[in-house]
Amino acid sequence: MSAAIAITPSSRAFISDNMAGASPQIAQAVADAAAGQVLPYGNDPFTDSARRRLGEIFERDVDVFPVSTGSAANGLSLAALTPPWGSVLSHPDSHINTDECGAPEFFTNGAKLVGVPGPDSKIDPEALRVAVRRRAGDVHSVQPSAVSISQATESGSVYTLEEIRGLSAIAKDAGLRVHMDGARFANALDHLGATPAEMTWKAGVDVLSFGATKNGAMTADAIVSFDPALAAELAFRVKRAGQLTSKMRFQAAQIDAYLTDGLWLRNARQANAMATRLGDGLKSIPGTGLLATPQANILFCRLPQQVTEGLLSEGYVFYHDRWEPGIVRLVTAFSHSADDIDQLLDAVRRHTR
Repeated sequence: MSAAIAITPSSRAFISDNMAGASPQIAQAVADAAAGQVLPYGNDPFTDSARRRLGEIFERDVDVFPVSTGSAANGLSLAALTPPWGSVLSHPDSHINTDECGAPEFFTNGAKLVGVPGPDSKIDPEALRVAVRRRAGDVHSVQPSAVSISQATESGSVYTLEEIRGLSAIAKDAGLRVHMDGARFANALDHLGATPAEMTWKAGVDVLSFGATKNGAMTADAIVSFDPALAAELAFRVKRAGQLTSKMRFQAAQIDAYLTDGLWLRNARQANAMATRLGDGLKSIPGTGLLATPQANILFCRLPQQVTEGLLSEGYVFYHDRWEPGIVRLVTAFSHSADDIDQLLDAVRRHTR
């Protein structure tokens, strides 16, 4: 976040879903986990329950490694898939390429990130066909080793199941593994109306960074591996990276509560619905323009300068002019209500007059 952005208790926050608090059910689960004594380092009933629930939603046995951040999940996942002389193929707009301060390169001990372009922040299949073969076998060059796709993407678009299967097939045909950055996994799942299994291992994904923090958790994401052969390496990498927490029960309790009674999907549905409501409202206001119809909970639009300045003066916070002048990003969260959205739309209308 830019140091120039001032956040106050009265701010109307649309800068990121990271600004939302935690679901009450998750906060209560953490409080409940604070009672009594259990074994450390994941050998506790909370972690067992979280692993069991993840196995249920993915319809198979999975290896689960709770971590404290999405960056750790991404970096460690890619490290298990990519040697130091390898390359990770991802979209230039991907989070691993633009917002992780070299963490993937750090965790992989120097593997190179290679951008593969495509519209709507999604990798183009034909560009990937070229990239997976580029200088393969050439000892003078990094070797294509893994493909990483963001679901949902940084621009709020969502890969279809067919697109995921197609990219995975291209990768597997060339001997590459597939990673999914699922920081907003539930939001993408809600948009597609698919099952977690359909959007991951059934479509060719080997390892998933399972995001929960942006959607109601406090400090818990997870690495979910669908390949048992990766379990031992991931376990050692997680420990070596300082992500094997002694009191893992607090992370596991969050994930367990997140998945209980469909809380994670309800939260995502609310965030997505608010983005749709916001997008529909902006379409009706002269002088504004959506860059694309939101598919998850991220919306990019074009606003006149006086509107942006007016919103900022009223305490609204959001990214603006970061990509190009006049372009604004608005992110909705599970905690936003229809009234929050309508107030923002009313403010936009006032400042367009």
